[in-house]
Amino acid sequence: MSFSSDVKGELCRQPMQKKCCQAAELYGILLYCNTFSKDEVRLVTESRPFAQRAEKLFQRAFSWGFDRADGLEADSGKVTLRILDPAKLEAIFDRFGYERGGVLAHHVNLSLLEQDCCRAAFMRGAFLAGGSVTDPRKHYHLELCTSHYNVSNEVVSLLYEMGFAPGRSRRGGSYVCYFKQSETVEDLLTTLGARLSAMEMMNAKVEKDMRNAVNRKVNCDTANVEKTVNAAQVQLDAIRRLEAAGGLEALGDKLCQAARLRLEYPEASLAELAALATPPLTKSGLSHRLRKLCEIAGEVDSR
Repeated sequence: MSFSSDVKGELCRQPMQKKCCQAAELYGILLYCNTFSKDEVRLVTESRPFAQRAEKLFQRAFSWGFDRADGLEADSGKVTLRILDPAKLEAIFDRFGYERGGVLAHHVNLSLLEQDCCRAAFMRGAFLAGGSVTDPRKHYHLELCTSHYNVSNEVVSLLYEMGFAPGRSRRGGSYVCYFKQSETVEDLLTTLGARLSAMEMMNAKVEKDMRNAVNRKVNCDTANVEKTVNAAQVQLDAIRRLEAAGGLEALGDKLCQAARLRLEYPEASLAELAALATPPLTKSGLSHRLRKLCEIAGEVDSR
C-alpha cells in the first residue's frame, strides 16, 4: 500500500462523534468526489475503508446509502458508488443549501463550517475524496483536487484562515491546491486526524536528514583524502626530480629531512609527517618546507 492509502486508512478510523462534523465531512466528500451534479453523485475510490465510511456518513445524515456500489465486494480495484434517485439528490441539495434546478455552480457553504472541528472534518472529507500525499521518503507533496473552480478558490481561503498557505495550479479540467513544505504537511495531517502518519513523516524526515548528513561527511572526507593524495603525489614527483638531479643533499638538513619523510611515508598526511619529524614540527612548518621543495624543483626544471 502507498503512504497516501495508509493516511486515508488512518483517517477512516477516526470516530464519528458530533453530527455537525459528520455533515461537514460528508460535505467535503461531495465537493471533492468525481461527480456532484443535479443528476448524480458518483464517488470512485480504491480505498474500501473510505467507501465504507462514506456509506456510513450518508446513513447517519439521511438514513439511506448509495443506490449502487460496484466493486465493493472485490478484494482490489476501484469501487464506484452512485446516488441516482432524484428524491435522494433533492435531500442532499437541501441539506447543504443548494438549489437543484437550473445551472449548478458549486460554492462552499461556510455557514456549515463555523466551528474549527467542522472545518477540520470538512478538510478530512475533501482529502479522502480528492486528496493525495506522496511518500515522505521521496519528497513532500500533499494536494487537494476538485473540478469546481469556485470551490477550489474558497477552500484555499478557508485553509488560510486555518493557518495554512497552499499553492495553486490547474491540471486539465481540475483545480489543485497543494503543499510542499514538510512541516506544513505534517501539521495539516495532524489537523485532519492522521497523527500517526504525521509522526511517520517526521521520522522519515529525520532519517533523510541523517542520511544526507552522513553522505555529506563521506563526500567531504573523500574529497579531503583525494586532496591529500594529489598534494602528496606532487611533492613526491618534485622530490624525485631533485634526487635524480643530485641536488637533494645540498638543500640543507631541514629540507632534506622533509624530503626523506615524504619519500618514506608517501601516503601520510601532513599532520602525520609533522609528528614523525625530529624534532616534531607543526603542520604548517612541514607544509612550508614541502612547498619550498616543489619551488626548487620547478627552478631546476626551468634551467
